[in-house]
Amino acid sequence: MVLFVTGICSFHCFYCPVSDEKMYKDVVFADEKRVTRDEDVLEEAHAIQATGAGITGGDPLDAVERTCHYIRLLKAEFGRGFHTHLYTMSTDAEKIRMLAAAGLDEIRFHVPPGLWSRAHGSAFVAASRLARSLGLIVGIEVPLIPEREADLVRLIEWAGDEGLAFVNLNELEFSEANFPRMKVHGYEMKHELSYGVKGADPVALRILGRKWRTTVHYCTSGYKDGWQLRSRIKRRAETVAHPWDVITKDGTLLKGIVEGSDLEPLRKVLEATYHVPPNLMGVDGTWRRTCLLLDVSSSGARLDVDGTLDVLQAKEFFLLLSSSGLAYRRCELAWVNGDQIGVNFSKGRKTEKARNVVTQD
Repeated sequence: MVLFVTGICSFHCFYCPVSDEKMYKDVVFADEKRVTRDEDVLEEAHAIQATGAGITGGDPLDAVERTCHYIRLLKAEFGRGFHTHLYTMSTDAEKIRMLAAAGLDEIRFHVPPGLWSRAHGSAFVAASRLARSLGLIVGIEVPLIPEREADLVRLIEWAGDEGLAFVNLNELEFSEANFPRMKVHGYEMKHELSYGVKGADPVALRILGRKWRTTVHYCTSGYKDGWQLRSRIKRRAETVAHPWDVITKDGTLLKGIVEGSDLEPLRKVLEATYHVPPNLMGVDGTWRRTCLLLDVSSSGARLDVDGTLDVLQAKEFFLLLSSSGLAYRRCELAWVNGDQIGVNFSKGRKTEKARNVVTQD
């Protein structure tokens, strides 16, 4: 999950791709979702089955208390193994200590291009050493600016000498927000199907072909769109898909929709006459039951249901876990004993949005 904690930043990098909606604005987004409360962050993390979060901005250290709060929130919800890494241009020692105390796992310093050739004499030396002493994984992450190859080589050499874990090079790319600035600097897109800058790839290949004392990665804009973004969308689809939804290779959902004022009779005809399995159909708002959660584990639960249980004939439903209806589990009926039922949680479908539910009282 990408957690954008603030658009505030004291630097003004010409290549910054942050959108006008976020740049220099004190707003929070979890992936593409605007955040107004803690639950928004947790719901997004559950929805995409996140195992970690990349914290970015702006500069997260310009909102360090908020950043620390979200790190603690995510660790409390998902455990210590939920990996958090953060991007910053700040070398503020006290803020780095705050992040480490909150549970941050990894810090990636964004060294300004003007310091690439002389990072060994900059404040990033003390900052990186402090972060390592506090138990953080420390690396460098910068854009690959083609005409600054020599300076970039010196930055990587310093990172290796300093014992940093890695240097990530991101393909310099156009965005809607930075397009005018990039054109002023004379950059061109490498081809019509890419936002990447012409000339970056050959420099990357030369750098990757050398032997370094640290690990060097090159991340293209195509990889970010074609793998990272698509993977996130597919994980969300796996979480929210109903049994009748078909998940495509791109993570979109295919399904048939029939609209009308009273569709329950049609559903019964399709089931009785055409033998369409009941778990492959759904009518919005057909039923809702209040329940009492008697026992719960990671794999299932025991519920006391208020009202008739004949609606459970399809043997699959949603257990609502919040009053807002945004967090719940997909369930399969295991057994019925009077007003009590046992359910198994379907794997990989932890939180969803639904209308036909059993509601926890």
